[in-house]
Amino acid sequence: MGGNYHALADLPTTLDIFPLTGILLLPRGQLPLNVFEPRYLALVDAALSGTRLIGLIQPTQHEDKFLKPALSAIGCAGRITSYRETDDGRYLITLTGVCRFRVTEELASPEPFRRVSADFAPFLGDLVTADENDFPRDRLLTALKDYLSRRELKADWKSVISAPPETLVNALAMLCPFEPAEKQALLEAPGWAERVDILVTLLEMASAAPAGPISLN
Repeated sequence: MGGNYHALADLPTTLDIFPLTGILLLPRGQLPLNVFEPRYLALVDAALSGTRLIGLIQPTQHEDKFLKPALSAIGCAGRITSYRETDDGRYLITLTGVCRFRVTEELASPEPFRRVSADFAPFLGDLVTADENDFPRDRLLTALKDYLSRRELKADWKSVISAPPETLVNALAMLCPFEPAEKQALLEAPGWAERVDILVTLLEMASAAPAGPISLN
């Protein structure tokens, strides 16, 4: 399967998954990963020999306390678009987000990694570039400037100002250290406008809060 996905028929019905807490992948977002666990090295090998697709999904239980933690209902499939093997046997890969999916059931697998039945149908809008009209860039930049200042962080402001809206929103949603539930809320936003609104709200709430994690509640 190539890298072009235009319809439901282009997407698989089963998906090998990479559960990661606090890590977000969005459609057309790019996520670098340093893969070193044997089971996930095997996952990458399997993906490279097949569709090159991996499902990134957050567990709902702590991975250190459960051998097979429960999974969130929704994840995002990503295609391996960059791959390098290090001298010590790690894989440095980049996943480019393709489309969100809903887990319909977990499947038995002879492999060391987990596999699910994936329903992409509710999220086919992900295959189309977002309608970026009415993008509240000024409000987002104001919230981001306050957020970075509060944390004494710096950004390449020229790149931030000139970045295309979806590229900017994806990068901020994926890179900002939001709580896992907040990352999941960004993932599950029904559409582009809702994701932008959630992102801006999280940045503004973080700037207004005295301390501690951001909360949507």
